[in-house]
Amino acid sequence: MAAAGPVARIGISGWRYAPWRGTFYPKGLPQRRELEYAAGQLDSLELNGSFYSLQRPSSWQQWRDATPPGFVFAVKGGRYVTHMQRLRNTRPALANFFASGMLALGGKLGPFLWQTPENLGYDPAVVEEFLALLPRTTTAAARLASEHTDKVKDRAWFEVAEDRPLRHAMEVRSPTFIDERFYEQLRRTNTALVMADSAGTWPMLDEVTADFVYVRLHGKDELYVSGYSDEDLDRWAGTVRGWLDGTGCPDRRGRDAYVYFDNDVKVHAPYNAMGLAERLGRRP
Repeated sequence: MAAAGPVARIGISGWRYAPWRGTFYPKGLPQRRELEYAAGQLDSLELNGSFYSLQRPSSWQQWRDATPPGFVFAVKGGRYVTHMQRLRNTRPALANFFASGMLALGGKLGPFLWQTPENLGYDPAVVEEFLALLPRTTTAAARLASEHTDKVKDRAWFEVAEDRPLRHAMEVRSPTFIDERFYEQLRRTNTALVMADSAGTWPMLDEVTADFVYVRLHGKDELYVSGYSDEDLDRWAGTVRGWLDGTGCPDRRGRDAYVYFDNDVKVHAPYNAMGLAERLGRRP
């Protein structure tokens, strides 16, 4: 059987937003069923609660069970790693993060997103050390998770049903990362450089550095607020098709694409995501 070609995953960043209730979510839908509903409209979602705190294994299992077969979660790396440790000396924090339970997602575990703060400048040595620590398979993640500290002692989870490759992407917000040395570090470790549309707030970098592409759409004209027009979505659909078939990649090789809408304030995100997914034939 021929291997499947590159695939686009189109989704939203998070799903628990009060303004979405009674608009995107039907009136009366219990909050506990919001993920189930969102996963019925789209085939992927960026899980960002993991950025704010270590989640419990029971939560990861609940999210896994609330979504259909073939659904994929992108997982946002913890801010303790990126914003407090600032990518330095992160081995214990990474061990705790990977022990918190996301391996329970099994085949629904997609790429990891590591977002750095705007005031963190590029330091080649720091980036090199950080990228070297990131596990590239589920078995390696479980091995790192086994080094967890007492912080997660009573709720660590690092069972692996099968060894699968893991993907990582970095969203950087300081212009000091516009550096060929950084791009080369990403290419060497097959780490994607996130293309982030942020209404000009942060650099929008379009270097293709891995065997997949990761995009975050925070709002075209106003950060987290403004939506994308039909014409905007048409253009993005064309761009994604270029990544899928290789015509938009320097080496002409097709790549998987993960695209997440984060313009949630005025309920644009889910509708923009569904609009782009429809253009790409990706609606469930």
